[in-house]
Amino acid sequence: MASKKTTTTKNGKLSIAQLRESINKRAGIEVSFDLLEQNPSEVIEWIPTGSDVLDSIICRGKKAGIPVGRITELAGIEASGKSYFAAQIAANAQKMGMTVVYFDSESALDPSFLTKAGCNVGEIIYTQAINIEFVLETIEQLLGEGDHFLFVLDSFAFTPSLADLEGDFNPQSSMAVKPRIMSKGLAKLIQPIANKKSTFLVLNQLKQNIVMGPTAHTEMLINPYITPGGKALSYSYSLRIWLTPKKSKASYVVSPTGFRIGSETKCVLKKSRFGTEGRECSLKLLWGGERVEVSDHEAWLDIISKSDRASSGAWWTITLLDGTEKRFRSADFPTELQNESFRNAVLSIVEEELITKFDKQTGNASNYYNLEDNEE
Repeated sequence: MASKKTTTTKNGKLSIAQLRESINKRAGIEVSFDLLEQNPSEVIEWIPTGSDVLDSIICRGKKAGIPVGRITELAGIEASGKSYFAAQIAANAQKMGMTVVYFDSESALDPSFLTKAGCNVGEIIYTQAINIEFVLETIEQLLGEGDHFLFVLDSFAFTPSLADLEGDFNPQSSMAVKPRIMSKGLAKLIQPIANKKSTFLVLNQLKQNIVMGPTAHTEMLINPYITPGGKALSYSYSLRIWLTPKKSKASYVVSPTGFRIGSETKCVLKKSRFGTEGRECSLKLLWGGERVEVSDHEAWLDIISKSDRASSGAWWTITLLDGTEKRFRSADFPTELQNESFRNAVLSIVEEELITKFDKQTGNASNYYNLEDNEE
């Protein structure tokens, strides 16, 4: 059979562009790229977490959030606020036009708290996570029918496998079955999730790392927590955010009348494929009032105190974006933030301190990685 001259170069070989076209034709989707024209590994969209501070430390050189087209783990110990955080992320995803599919394995999702977080509850596809195989197969099915999804699994630790359901109550009988299924499922879903501009947010439990042997004490100090599923699952995650609440009474946010309305949480980037692994911040999760929301305003004040565009004392002074100066007391900071020009100046400093200076490696690394831990 004579070859077509249009498919060959002068020396009779296919051109690079033609080889890419051949690969894409065989795959049925675009999988081969010209790296001079596009970067397929670049994340174009990010879902805001609700915390400007956390969004500023997730990706080197830019303000980010939960990466669209990737799989993210949000893990925490009991009562650390994982579900509240997920609700805030779901609300922000809806504002971006994404369809939220919420898999609930604990049958504990309260529609009212989703509403308080800003979600359009009527537009959420709420689904009970009856088993891990069902969750993975449903995600695969929906990705074949549409795009721009946010899938939330709440949570991996409490979603059984079919082997768990069909076996007895002996935990040894189906040990490691679920992690293998999940690991295989995530590996299968990585490309479809990326191609369909979707996101899979996996909520997981942190549990104490129990180690035996002569080095147990040292190892437990270095790695006090682990997640169900082992190391295999971590390879599929582009981002792992671990939540650990402070253990003192001061970690609770209380109302003027003494009722608990929130908690303070430390966020650690346990893994990040965006150049920021190991960074951490603190914020407040408010859940006991009229709204479910993330608050990091106190962290803003601490951050701007390090900037040469602000000075602290009995009276604080901050340089606004138009060059004028604004004086305020720290007690009035939340009220002042309601002023748009003041708020924009503060956020500009926050981004400069957390994004620009980190990207340029300004100062000592301890300014970015080793925040003071106030746990008791």
